[in-house]
Amino acid sequence: MSQDKQVAFVTGGNRGIGYELVKQLALNGFKVILASRNPEMGHEAAQKLKESDLDVSFVMMDVDNQESIRQAAITVNERYGRLDVLINNAGVYLDENEKLLTMDPSILEKTMATNFFGAYYAIISFLPFMEKQGYGRIINVSSEYGAMGEMSVQGVGAYKLSKLALNGLTQLAAAEIKGDIKINAVCPGWVSTDMGGPSAPRTPKQAAESILWLATIGPEGPHGGFFRDGKRIDW
Repeated sequence: MSQDKQVAFVTGGNRGIGYELVKQLALNGFKVILASRNPEMGHEAAQKLKESDLDVSFVMMDVDNQESIRQAAITVNERYGRLDVLINNAGVYLDENEKLLTMDPSILEKTMATNFFGAYYAIISFLPFMEKQGYGRIINVSSEYGAMGEMSVQGVGAYKLSKLALNGLTQLAAAEIKGDIKINAVCPGWVSTDMGGPSAPRTPKQAAESILWLATIGPEGPHGGFFRDGKRIDW
């Protein structure tokens, strides 16, 4: 690997938006690490992209497991010695027709474990690599459901709370991170994936394009913002 080739890490990279993000990053000259909790699916997705002559490798990581995240960080450091871009894309949507106060609490716990704590532990595990080199770009794939205004509307409470917390994490981390390391959250919109369903109007490619610009912003770029299609969204 060329020493000046940037390395990107995408969680939940074996399908949907994550897979498209891996593909588009590789097409734009990144060395991309596709992370997935399912080794078979992860290897298969990475191999498919490698067959298109894209610089993609696979690392197993379960965002619900702190030790798995720690081991993935060790693997990345041993293999590449750097990380330039972290995209926290892995997420779940489990409470479609449930009410927050009457749902099985395990739904909320599982949603928070994946959508919030998964991103939190990934950030604190990979941030030291960025701090060491004085550069990094962290992108949290969030949702407009995580805007404060959405909290007064009934429905999908576990998912909304998890994305509200993720947006808050983005701002709090931005207040602590120094130097040319940028962290932002982005809403990809309603996307036709396993999560979004076949009726969604946006393709994974369109969603990826709306996210990728944050991976290459300069030192004057946004920090601690929440965006959709390149435009800042009010929290």
